[in-house]
Amino acid sequence: MMSRSHEEAALARQHTWYVPACIAEWEGASLEGLWLRSASCWRILIVTKGIGVIAERPAGRGCIWLVPPESPLELEQVQTLQGVLIGYRCLAPDGGEALLGLSHPQPLASGSTQLLRLADELADLWKCPDSEAPFRLQQTFATMLAELEKARQAALLPESDWLSRTLKIMQEQYNSDLTREQLARQAQVSPQHFSRAFRKRTGFAWTDYLTLLRIRHAQLQLLGSSDNLDTVASQVGYKEGLYLSRRFKATVGISPARYRNQTQRFAALNFNHTASLIALGLQPVLGDYSPWLEGMQRRHGPVQQLRFAPIGPNREAWYRQIASVQPDVIVHYSDAPENDRLLPLAPVLEIPFKTMNWREQFRYIADIANRSALAEQWLEQFDERLQLMQARLYRDWGRRATVAVWELGDDKAYGISSSFGRGCQLLYSEFGFRPPERMLREGIEDKGYIETEIGRIADYAAEHIFILGKSTMWENLLRSESWSSLEAVKAGRVYRVERSDMFYGFDPLSSQAQLTEMMRHLTGAELQ
Repeated sequence: MMSRSHEEAALARQHTWYVPACIAEWEGASLEGLWLRSASCWRILIVTKGIGVIAERPAGRGCIWLVPPESPLELEQVQTLQGVLIGYRCLAPDGGEALLGLSHPQPLASGSTQLLRLADELADLWKCPDSEAPFRLQQTFATMLAELEKARQAALLPESDWLSRTLKIMQEQYNSDLTREQLARQAQVSPQHFSRAFRKRTGFAWTDYLTLLRIRHAQLQLLGSSDNLDTVASQVGYKEGLYLSRRFKATVGISPARYRNQTQRFAALNFNHTASLIALGLQPVLGDYSPWLEGMQRRHGPVQQLRFAPIGPNREAWYRQIASVQPDVIVHYSDAPENDRLLPLAPVLEIPFKTMNWREQFRYIADIANRSALAEQWLEQFDERLQLMQARLYRDWGRRATVAVWELGDDKAYGISSSFGRGCQLLYSEFGFRPPERMLREGIEDKGYIETEIGRIADYAAEHIFILGKSTMWENLLRSESWSSLEAVKAGRVYRVERSDMFYGFDPLSSQAQLTEMMRHLTGAELQ
């Protein structure tokens, strides 16, 4: 995020004219004379060829200096260098000089191929103007300034920022033909600095990290498809299956065929995914359990429970606990920032958050676990119960009414949509109920929830209201006139869910239990 001073400078630049004053190609010692003659201008010094030293820094193809007027620049070893020098002036709207040129305390270490092409084009246009396109030089110079400003802003970012961007690029383009020079150029650092900083941040050489990314994706591809090894190789960035097989065995310790056929040991880092595995008849070697799920499972035997969260002082203990069980596959949500750290341990099956409903998540995990048929059988039995209850609701109500589900905090209430569970995935997506109109206007379907004061729950009138959780402010709401006047309250259609921890889940087992509990309320049990 830009500081206020940077924002003000960016705004001022929109009302400044940038005019080339001199553009010259240089070679070796000729740079010194050109540098002195352009001293009154803002200057862009671009190296297009050779290896040398400028301002006590290594200089080579793609290095760019952005220098204010009258600023010295030590030209120690330029004899073997070639490039382009551009001098320009900055004019304010009144025609006076504006001090708003581009500068940076260090060279932009890796100018893009486009910047080098623009520099050559400007040098040619300065020597031989295009009479048929008189504004071409100005257009080309403006394009160069825009590219330089992007590079300058990128260079101002802390090292952690460009490294984070690089990791994201590698994670998204792992199956492309990536090179160190390409990644360094995008990060605006030298290849040598790129390698050092990357290893310091990740503990890996960049090539080893790329290999690890490819092998982890190959592992998931082997488990989730019947593709042959050559096909898998092409999907993860290798040209042939034989080469993938060698790299796979060096990383995983066994051949791709053996990995595909063995029983996988799963670690589930969210209780929704733990429950999905249990529904498939798989006990994870390590799992996260909600209180409700833990209580249900302990009736059948001990569970290996994840004891720490990946935040705060327990971060390292959390990581060591996962490493100690040596999982073959780790299941976690895709937006979890700790997924990068888990990559050396095992492939991470990343479940998209909010964009997959509970059925899709269940099937996705079942595909990787080679239990798709069992998942479909489970869902078929669930749907039989669901259809019976849908028929009962239609008989009792004749239409689909409005339902609000509220989770109480200390002083806030949270209205929930189908993407955040709490039984709403059934009420809205399966039964066809809908949230109150006011919730829809406030964007509950886009955000997944809305937040309001507990005392204002009555402002969201619904024909049925479910209340999860407890709050000391609940009694105050019950005594309020606005609450007492609600039709749902008068008709006894407000339902307090005692086992609210059962409603936290967004998974097959929780959905099954929630279905039973909600139908108990909706079809005539004691209402509160």
